[in-house]
Amino acid sequence: MNVRQDLRNIAIIAHVDHGKTTLVDQMLRHSGTFRDNENVDDRAMDSNDLEKERGITILAKNTAINYNDTRVNILDTPGHADFGGEVERILKMVDGVMLVVDAYEGCMPQTRFVLKKALEQKLTPVVCLNKIDRPNARPEEVVDEVLDLFIELGADEDQLEFPVVYASALQGTSGYEADEQNETMDPIFNTILDSIPAPVDNTEDPLQFQITLLDYNEFLGRIGVGRVFRGGMKVGQQVALMKKDGSVQNFRITKLFGFIGLKRIEIEEAKAGDIVAISGIEGINVGETVADVNNQEALEIPRIDEPTLQMTFLTNNSPFAGKEGEFITARKIEERLRTQLETDVSLRVEETESPDKWVVSGRGELHLSILIENMRREGYELQLSKPQVIIKEIDGVKHEPMEHVQVDVPEDYTGTVMESLGYRKGEMLDMINQGNGQVRIEFKVPSRGLIGYSTEFMSQTRGYGIINHTFSGYEPLLGGTVGGRRQGVLVALENGKATTYGIMQLEDRGTIFVEPTTEVYAGMIVGEHNRDNDLTVNITKEKHLTNVRSANKDTTNSIKSTRKLTLEEALQYLDDDEFCEVTPQNVRLRKKILNKNEREKADKVKNGK
Repeated sequence: MNVRQDLRNIAIIAHVDHGKTTLVDQMLRHSGTFRDNENVDDRAMDSNDLEKERGITILAKNTAINYNDTRVNILDTPGHADFGGEVERILKMVDGVMLVVDAYEGCMPQTRFVLKKALEQKLTPVVCLNKIDRPNARPEEVVDEVLDLFIELGADEDQLEFPVVYASALQGTSGYEADEQNETMDPIFNTILDSIPAPVDNTEDPLQFQITLLDYNEFLGRIGVGRVFRGGMKVGQQVALMKKDGSVQNFRITKLFGFIGLKRIEIEEAKAGDIVAISGIEGINVGETVADVNNQEALEIPRIDEPTLQMTFLTNNSPFAGKEGEFITARKIEERLRTQLETDVSLRVEETESPDKWVVSGRGELHLSILIENMRREGYELQLSKPQVIIKEIDGVKHEPMEHVQVDVPEDYTGTVMESLGYRKGEMLDMINQGNGQVRIEFKVPSRGLIGYSTEFMSQTRGYGIINHTFSGYEPLLGGTVGGRRQGVLVALENGKATTYGIMQLEDRGTIFVEPTTEVYAGMIVGEHNRDNDLTVNITKEKHLTNVRSANKDTTNSIKSTRKLTLEEALQYLDDDEFCEVTPQNVRLRKKILNKNEREKADKVKNGK
């Protein structure tokens, strides 16, 4: 069997924040892929603003490095479970994986999640212990943890013989031993070349190329990124597209792109094993096969993760509608959602009876909130309903999505966390006292129980806790209510500006969300009540001036600091009778019914009074 010794295809997998994107940066720099005078950002693979700000990889990306006459195609995958569909498809394109593990934190929930997918695909693993320069790094223990995880996930004998390299992506060093670090990435490159299988060279056979990722360009339209599994293809060649619905569409390849460094470069031809992008096909989709016209064989379509969470997107109809956004009409919002569907295969957009309302389903809160954040940055204005999990019917029984949750907390907070997750129908699976006052607890929790939980968790643990969760599957629906907000809210009585005096009058009633001089409207949520009922308040109240001089006139009162909600916190905070209003400048919470009297009437009807 012929193989292409000049090529390796590898995916980098890891838990969020274990440093894989920084590691790829160092590999790009040390391989000489960038010119000496080329200006390269840190974490260059995280190309959009949101990825840079949050320090996470959202979109799977590919790059290529030339090292010692060998082309190494590297695919950087998202570590977050919301983007699991991307991880699974990427693993189809490669022959091996490099598992990056933090030398202090060790194996985390998403390490398990991504490794399980890689082992199921029978890929050859290489392990890189990153952040070896951390003062509390524990390389030997972490290697043992990784081995235990491989065994637990059913790795075969060959996979258990994984080589280990040690690195500090931040310092740009690596070595074959933890205490032998040099300013080079050669140990990592050499381990990849020695351990990862070279792709089979069957270039003489009929073409099979599968679309794994989609890109979109307004000049070229949809661009399909994938691997040539068999045969070869050239610009101008007539080929057949094997569609998901079984139909076949003939077309001519108008452009072929290869990858080097962070650039997409035009090429004339591609051979078996190459990872390339093609354009010239209308309506191309993930999983479809481009085949030889005279030998139309389709590859198996990879499974795409189904959405587990949905929200209603609406046009903004608040009193402030149109003041801050550029795109506010139903037509513009629908066009933007349709554009997102061009590249995001895990997203669903359904029309409703109302022309200005859509049900948008995604893989989780992060998946949907990133779409919303991108839209507001682009100038869109919209409203959103409370996120709801998607209930499935399996064999006539209702099932709901479940999550595997791992929390790391100081011992003092274990009781509070266990009680709060118990209230959310969480079932404790394991508890390990890690010494040094830290405890790791694992739970199985319904996905709906975790909506809005991260904010509560951070306040319960005073910011010292770490929570991670991954989707574990569907299970029969649990009875009763699960989780939900316990506190009521403070709702503005009338339009106007919040005043210092008005805020000070309310401070003992709860937590305030707005600063003095903030424009508010009747029905807008301006704070959290410290009881479980909603309270309509006059936050725009002015202090009446009198001509009587009081003894303490010159003492100034200061207000407590207000609580500013991020987009994610606002979405998690929502109740069934509320909307989140999102504009390029603000995130506001409001009641669906703005008028106080109408709201009270609706509550009476709802409660059957």
